[in-house]
Amino acid sequence: MLDIVLLGINHKTAPIEVRECIAFSEDESKTALHSLLHKPFIKEVLLFSTCNRVEVLLVADNTSQAVEETKRFIAEFNKIPLEQFEDALYIHQGDEAVRHVFRVASSLDSMVVGEPQILGQVKEAYRTATDEKTSGVILNRLLHRTFLVAKRIRTETGIGDRAVSISYAAVELCRKIFGELQGKKVLLIGAGEMAELAVEHLLRHKVANVWVANRTFESGVELARQLNGSAIRFEEIPESLKTVDIIISSTGAPDFVIQQDQVKGIIRKRRNRPLFFMDIAVPRDIDPEINRLSNSYVYDIDDLKGIIDENIDDRRKEAIKGERIVDEAVIHFRKWHESLDIVPTIIALRSKMESIAEAELKKTLQSSKISEQESEAIHKMTGSLINKILHDPTLFLKQNGMREDKSFYIDTVRKLFKLDE
Repeated sequence: MLDIVLLGINHKTAPIEVRECIAFSEDESKTALHSLLHKPFIKEVLLFSTCNRVEVLLVADNTSQAVEETKRFIAEFNKIPLEQFEDALYIHQGDEAVRHVFRVASSLDSMVVGEPQILGQVKEAYRTATDEKTSGVILNRLLHRTFLVAKRIRTETGIGDRAVSISYAAVELCRKIFGELQGKKVLLIGAGEMAELAVEHLLRHKVANVWVANRTFESGVELARQLNGSAIRFEEIPESLKTVDIIISSTGAPDFVIQQDQVKGIIRKRRNRPLFFMDIAVPRDIDPEINRLSNSYVYDIDDLKGIIDENIDDRRKEAIKGERIVDEAVIHFRKWHESLDIVPTIIALRSKMESIAEAELKKTLQSSKISEQESEAIHKMTGSLINKILHDPTLFLKQNGMREDKSFYIDTVRKLFKLDE
């Protein structure tokens, strides 16, 4: 029986210095897939390489030999000694390999449980394997089942409901303040990566306008272009507070960029419209005393981290439900995989029955003078008889007999009916 095997390293077993040594680029992955498929004992292969993991998923007819071949290949391809990463390798076989694939795609094995990007990365790896024709019946079925499991976990649990990154948490807070974000105006102060990501998330919620204020005006213009927004000079920030709704700040300034007095002076002109500050800078950019003003809300990086810690705890609780879904899916996949050994025997048995019946019918019908209509009825009856005769043996092979010694029953059937002669 062909076995499913997975070997790899990830963020739990190896530091980035080791992971980056055996990472594969997109073009390298294609080359590696073909090289591995031509190795002895390997029948199908998929390669998955991201910043957090490098994994090779195999279908093999000799597990130990296929694993050794794959380890040597990774070392030779990346021109590093096997000893440099071998201790960090994990190897899963059969149910454990299937379970691992389900958990990875469902983000149960991710650094941040519930993160959505991993499923897209697995789909891309599978697309590469199918394009390069290195996946076959077993991996095709496994990956299609993987995507269904991941979707089910995403919809039936709350694993991805709560924000667990700084940028996502910032947007979640914005939505709590404003409800609907469509049409809101955003000011980005500075060019910190987390603040920029938060603005990108806000754009997906269809905010109306984005302004960018940066100490270096030229850099602000470039960032504004990337965000389809407009650049303003740093000196224009106080005036902009009259019109914007959301301010996200991430500069390297040693002192507050926006003071309480600046906001206090424009509250009346804003006619009590809420003003939301997201301060992602360390040291802080926004005077926390602004929180004392009416309809003004200031959140800093510690506030966001507190929200994230709570959300991570919630996701972990939801992950328990996801693990149950994975265990159930592993059982179903195992039953299908085990049935693959039975199918050729059932097909061979039916083929032998049909060939015997066809030969006997031919002799009988040649020596009898019967009409075409009668001949057709006899053929139909013969087919029905074959179906009824094979019904119980087929059912036994597919279900009851497989609970015991599967290979014994398959071998017995093949000998009884001389299917290998």
